[in-house]
Amino acid sequence: MLSPSSNSTKKAFSRVALVGKYQADGMQERLKDLAELLAKQGCEVFLEASTASHLNLTTYPSKTAEAFTGAIDLAVVLGGDGTMLGIGRQLAGSDVPLVGINMGRLGYMTDIPIQNVETILPQIIAGEYEADARTLLDAVVLRKDQVINRALALNDVVVNRSGISGMVELAVRVNGSFMYNQRSDGLIVSTPTGSTAYALSAGGPILHPRVAGILLVPIAPHALSNRPIVLPEDIVVSIKVIDGREVIVNFDMQTQTNLQAGDIIEVRQSKKTITLLHPLAHSDYKTLREKLHWNEYPSTF
Repeated sequence: MLSPSSNSTKKAFSRVALVGKYQADGMQERLKDLAELLAKQGCEVFLEASTASHLNLTTYPSKTAEAFTGAIDLAVVLGGDGTMLGIGRQLAGSDVPLVGINMGRLGYMTDIPIQNVETILPQIIAGEYEADARTLLDAVVLRKDQVINRALALNDVVVNRSGISGMVELAVRVNGSFMYNQRSDGLIVSTPTGSTAYALSAGGPILHPRVAGILLVPIAPHALSNRPIVLPEDIVVSIKVIDGREVIVNFDMQTQTNLQAGDIIEVRQSKKTITLLHPLAHSDYKTLREKLHWNEYPSTF
């Protein structure tokens, strides 16, 4: 049973929307509990329309993510980092902050454990939180000088081959200046947020979220001298497909576009950002330590 709270409690956020990973077991009950908790804080509770539709939740009114601006003060996301990526792209530039609650596996962005939500969420609603602005990438796919797709990415834009084809050859320019031709399994263009995702598994460095920059990480390059590089935040990376079969470009590994030889992907930092809210005394290093098991061997320091 959720703890009661007074409706007269001071609130930094009055209109709160719930977003859930509707495929997860037990999500319906979890969302109902969260809604009850928020209502007891005196909040007006809404459900994100897709979440409400898939889970057949009708107790609370629903709104599409596009309608959050001006109507929602805070979005509470229950799920994993993938759920946060999806709603984060939709809310980018909306000035609606997000809180991430994980249901078991700690996330880099969904960093509040579900078992602690009754304590932490009322504190955030009352204005006790740390705000964390995150940048996104804006990618344009060009074919014969015509735009065939445009997408945002909170983690990364990845040009790569399909699982059954050979290497791809890519030509990379930065602000129009030729950088290199590369034969590899692909290339990752990452935000600091995405530096702990695919870029990390491909050998890239971890960037603190406040580091301003864009990360390029080759995926299994043919030439071992092709190394990851961190570029300034105000550059434009142009990637041209020179050769390769079944080449695709992914945006946060959630949407994709099939590519042809000659296609160009232009990637720059978006003018839009999102804001994540964390509990007071939140530590990025604690999250890294727990996610990457840096604490497996206790130190005597």
